[in-house]
Amino acid sequence: MIVEDNAAPKRVNRWLVLANVSVGTFMATLDGSIANVALPTIAEELQSPVHVVQWVLTSYLLTICALLPIMGKISDLLGRSRIYNFGFLIFTAGSALCGLSDTLALLIAARIVQAAGAACLMSNSQAIVAELFAGGGRGRALGIVGTVVSLGSLTGPAIGGILVGSLGWPSIFWINVPIGIAGMIAGWFILPRHSGKRAQEPFDFRGSVLFIVGIVAFLFTVSNGQDWGWSSPATWGLGIGAFAVLGWFYLWEKKTRYPMLDFGLYRIRAFAFGNMAALLSFVALFCTNVMMPFYMQNVLHYSPEKTGYAMMLYPLTMAVIAPLSGWLSDKIGYIWLTTTGLAVNAAAFALLNTLTTQESVWTVGLHLALFGLGAGLFQSPNNSSVMEAVPRSKLGTAGGLNALVRNIGMVLGIALSVSLYSTRLYQSGTVSGADPAADPQAILSALHWVFWTAMAVCLLALFFSSLRIRSKEPSAQN
Repeated sequence: MIVEDNAAPKRVNRWLVLANVSVGTFMATLDGSIANVALPTIAEELQSPVHVVQWVLTSYLLTICALLPIMGKISDLLGRSRIYNFGFLIFTAGSALCGLSDTLALLIAARIVQAAGAACLMSNSQAIVAELFAGGGRGRALGIVGTVVSLGSLTGPAIGGILVGSLGWPSIFWINVPIGIAGMIAGWFILPRHSGKRAQEPFDFRGSVLFIVGIVAFLFTVSNGQDWGWSSPATWGLGIGAFAVLGWFYLWEKKTRYPMLDFGLYRIRAFAFGNMAALLSFVALFCTNVMMPFYMQNVLHYSPEKTGYAMMLYPLTMAVIAPLSGWLSDKIGYIWLTTTGLAVNAAAFALLNTLTTQESVWTVGLHLALFGLGAGLFQSPNNSSVMEAVPRSKLGTAGGLNALVRNIGMVLGIALSVSLYSTRLYQSGTVSGADPAADPQAILSALHWVFWTAMAVCLLALFFSSLRIRSKEPSAQN
């Protein structure tokens, strides 16, 4: 039995709540990429090989993916604001532990704690905003959240490089502590207190364990398949095991009375097709994030600073477009904005294939700005449509699944682009695109292969998004 929390709701300032949610979302997404530039320094100071230090990144990502839908479900039962603010506490404590770590094992363990807090923040940010702005302005508000996600994910390396160079690698974690404490205190006073339900129903522990084991095994296989070899026994064995556990999880969730993940949400066309379009969109876009630095540094021979300036045009353009497209979706709906955004991204991938071995930084930057335009047009209205389609009581679950789709798309995009790039280089007789003596034309050919594939993935996302044109389902906010 579920009992509603009948405590009298306090009056809240929606925009202060949005600001608090934006701070938590920015911190959680920033720490997914801020440690990238610190890995060489961490490896040297903690005297560990780089392939082991890589777990500082991998452990964070895998933990978030494993916990997102679980935290979403818990928030639906215990209250979204409560779990979100608890996430601030866990994330801040994990950040402090990271800064205090003097061995790699302690650092990885602290990153897992930090990621658990990040999962609480990520799974509830969209749900809190969607519920609070249900009366109007939802698209605009979710557009701002989408902008914050983009800025957090894409500015991490730049901020991390400045902090590591000036204050050392622990500073990239210590900076979270005062911000997290301030966010937690502010959240205690400004977040709505009636945003959830108190639960008497049993929690689905078996389903949660099956999901964690299955999704971690799957993402670990995808992340390491290129190094192990896609046809190796390790890849096939762990991959088959992952799908077997996830299949078991699906069967269990279908028969249990109180499932951790309500697969009935996928019977809602706007939710199902919106999530599929978002997954494929992130797969395609992360091909750009991973491959464009290779192009600029190894083909055009840009400096890291020059590469960073060109890459920044992507998130900056999205920061302008996403809130505008969210506001516009409140006026005209989401269908044409989402399909137009994906069409722009597909065209941008085609234009990347026109780049040569001699290009100015402005030419490259303007090409990347097109992705910011397309992503900004797509993501805010798409998030709004997905959250609008589900019942109010399941906003936490929906928000967790939406964030999970984003993170899985990132992992698959990285794996797809690296695998295609490496395979094409190997076929051309070039061992590594990072070799200064590597043929620029061979690198460019490999990059074009990745970009054409990413364009095809983007067009597939466009197809799924367009299927919602025929969907006339009313939103289920009850």
